[in-house]
Amino acid sequence: MDQYIGKLLDNRYEILERIGIGGMAVVYKAKCHWLNRFVAVKILKEDLAQDEEFRRRFHEESQAVAMLSHPNIVSVYDVSRSPELDYIVMELIEGITLKQYMQKRGGKLSWKESLHFITQIMKALSHAHSRGIIHRDIKPHNIMVLRDGSVKVADFGIARLVSASQNTMTQEALGSVHYISPEQARGSRIDARSDIYSAGVVLYEMLTGRLPYEGDSPVAVAIQHINSIPLSPRELEPSIPEAMEEITMKAMASDMDKRYLSADAMLADLEEFRKNPNISFEYTPADLLVGEGDEPTQVLGANTPQMVAGRPVHTERYEEPKAKKERPAPVREPAEDEDDYDSDGGGKRALVIVIALLLCAAGIGAFLWVTVFSGMTGNKTYTVPNLEGYTLEEARELPEIKENGFTVVEGKQVVSETVKAGQIASQTPAAESAVKEGNREISVDISIGNGGLSMPDVYNQDQRVATATLNGMGLQVNVEQSNSSEITKGNVMSQSPAKGERVKEGQDVTIVVSLGVDVDQVTLIPLTGMTLEKATQAVTDLGLKLGKVDPVPSAEFEAGQVCYQSIPVGTSVPADTVINLQVSTGPDTGAPTESETPAESVSPEPTAQPTAKRKDVVVPLPDDRETVYVRITVGGVEQIPSQPVDTRIRQARFTLEGTGTQQIVVYIDEVQTQSYALNFDE
Repeated sequence: MDQYIGKLLDNRYEILERIGIGGMAVVYKAKCHWLNRFVAVKILKEDLAQDEEFRRRFHEESQAVAMLSHPNIVSVYDVSRSPELDYIVMELIEGITLKQYMQKRGGKLSWKESLHFITQIMKALSHAHSRGIIHRDIKPHNIMVLRDGSVKVADFGIARLVSASQNTMTQEALGSVHYISPEQARGSRIDARSDIYSAGVVLYEMLTGRLPYEGDSPVAVAIQHINSIPLSPRELEPSIPEAMEEITMKAMASDMDKRYLSADAMLADLEEFRKNPNISFEYTPADLLVGEGDEPTQVLGANTPQMVAGRPVHTERYEEPKAKKERPAPVREPAEDEDDYDSDGGGKRALVIVIALLLCAAGIGAFLWVTVFSGMTGNKTYTVPNLEGYTLEEARELPEIKENGFTVVEGKQVVSETVKAGQIASQTPAAESAVKEGNREISVDISIGNGGLSMPDVYNQDQRVATATLNGMGLQVNVEQSNSSEITKGNVMSQSPAKGERVKEGQDVTIVVSLGVDVDQVTLIPLTGMTLEKATQAVTDLGLKLGKVDPVPSAEFEAGQVCYQSIPVGTSVPADTVINLQVSTGPDTGAPTESETPAESVSPEPTAQPTAKRKDVVVPLPDDRETVYVRITVGGVEQIPSQPVDTRIRQARFTLEGTGTQQIVVYIDEVQTQSYALNFDE
């Protein structure tokens, strides 16, 4: 069992379950007991936690990112640093990644949906860049799609730490190589335009359903980012508007100076395109190709590092018009007073150029040796076995799979007229094809028969995630609720049809959602007329808590008897609910008299009362809704009646009055979120 599950961090965050593992941290679902909400807690992996410099930068970066506040950026709530543990507390997003969303939609999206998503991504980048923060790892895996269609960009500032801690192009460092900018691949200085390039790659993938560059190794892909230009989106998908293609290719320009200068500039073009999809920005090939000082555009053949010096890619599409040819400039004869300067200075300049070229060649050679040739493990090839007709489990047990080190991963579900449900209908790479040693993963598509869908397993998933998954399959979801002591409140307890059963698009399915543990309800009995001692015992027997007891004059009840209870008779409330009482001091005669009340009665209120003092309290507000209603009681008495508060202010301040130490209880939308003692005399 995971060592953190069940632990309470800083007496506040209760770790409930592990929900993800990344390259540098493990992510858990947790409950914040101070604000009564679920959060995501990201804990540094143990190997990275041993590096003191990394821990320091992790803390500083996280604090900087916590200052970001934008609807399209995952919020960072808290950052903790201690000798034992480093973690950050983030907004818990109930949704799926953009990568998963694209896979569910068959790999690519319509240009309208792509426009919807890329606009939100660029708004997030614009906000971050305006505050000096570069993401460095924009990819669909770091973009969350919510149920309402909005997106949130995650892991701001975290990629900066990873890239800073890795100085060589290892396999781990190139985990996101398909989306890195050319300057990142070269190890050069980067700025906000590097994020724009990566966003362009994400847009390219959404529009076409494929990545701009593929290769047998991360290094091969990285070199293509530096030296190549991909197929234009319209060559792969002719229905894409020309202006959308122009935006995509300009964002992915190899030369940083030919890219959009800022996220706002790209947003401006996206907005113009949204208003008029037939617009043409008239970007020329010069706006997209590498500059004159860069290496020529090259193709990598079979996507291997050995083929770097191949022919140019798609130059026929991006060649400049040949109608105008520049005439050679006339040779100018040097003036008499220039002879000495040219004969001496020209030689020096030539020497400098030769030295610079030698240094450049040496640098390129060193780069290729470290990143390419040293990473080669051999040229051995393997023949891909035919897996069609097997189940996924059978395929993984085949001798040719095990003996040759192949990995079989499940792809998407497909309709097949010839292959039985549950069997493999197709595979990538194709059967009998040859693959190299570093590319032995086979993706297989599973047949669902000649129609219908397979009911997914949504057991113990959050209701919102389960509903989004089922709706995405075209199913109609009916939700029922029931108590459970085993399943977390809000998660699915059971489903109908069961996992794996056949369902059709539009079919009604039912999920039963947990209401949590069934809390005992208590029905209030009459306490008025009892002595305080008997009333206190009755409150305890009912399982309630006694709150504030106030002495008040009463002509109806004898001195010492309860004359008021804050919860009416017959009301059902949860156990441990606080009830306040008032006790009679007898009729109000207007003059003090010697009390003849029984011993158990409450003495009359003293004539000298302490002066009430004021204290300001701050109430943190949730960010999952625009407006909430806040109510505050002091010592069991409502002092701040329920009133609406705009959550955009993040925190609300209220002034309370009281004497001595009083119990402060804060309710947000009638749910208790805080309860603590406050000394008004301090």
